[in-house]
Amino acid sequence: MRPVVIVNVAMSADGKLSTRERRQVKISGKDDFSRVDRLKAGCDAVMVGIGTVLADDPSLTIKSPDLKKERLDSGRPEHPVRVVIDSRARTPPGASILHKGDGQRVIAVSARADPGRVEALRTTATVIVAGEDEVDLCRVMDELGKMGIRRLVAEGGGTLIAGLVRAGLVDELYTYVGSIVIGGKDAPTPADGPGWTKETEFARLALAEVTRIDDGVLLHWTIKTA
Repeated sequence: MRPVVIVNVAMSADGKLSTRERRQVKISGKDDFSRVDRLKAGCDAVMVGIGTVLADDPSLTIKSPDLKKERLDSGRPEHPVRVVIDSRARTPPGASILHKGDGQRVIAVSARADPGRVEALRTTATVIVAGEDEVDLCRVMDELGKMGIRRLVAEGGGTLIAGLVRAGLVDELYTYVGSIVIGGKDAPTPADGPGWTKETEFARLALAEVTRIDDGVLLHWTIKTA
């Protein structure tokens, strides 16, 4: 059984995740940070793409001591499984995601990844080889399901999110819209890549909830199924 996939993103009022240089920007505030921490704590795994790892070096750990205690008290690990989609095995050996906080790490690579890099990653993570040129996200989700992961939150970036949407793997979408304008035609968006040209290819959403948080607004969507 594949896990339920929840996408969580914070974007500017003009739909940008960061600057055109991929420099991280503070879009939301402490209340939304707490919400995201709770969301991650309620999931079995947190997923990002290699671009996010290289640009931001996130640890993807739970920050709240109370949430960590709740997870331990319920028999779960302190932190969710951390998953990186990394076709070419470019995750740096010293990346925070591999070393900060206890718990399991999973790196998904393609068959074209450098064998030496793959073996180096195996010292700190479980490596899943799925797909020839690029990571096959459906196969990865199948493998994660076999590992007992039932609920997963994907935090970006735009290439990963677009891939998940294209593969029909997204069940829910949380979009925090912050009170800034970043601008730039080359700045990343929540669904990067070539996009879709036919309306029949568009993912259709149903608005479940709207909440004002900090100086912005949180939109909670579910994915409409045909």
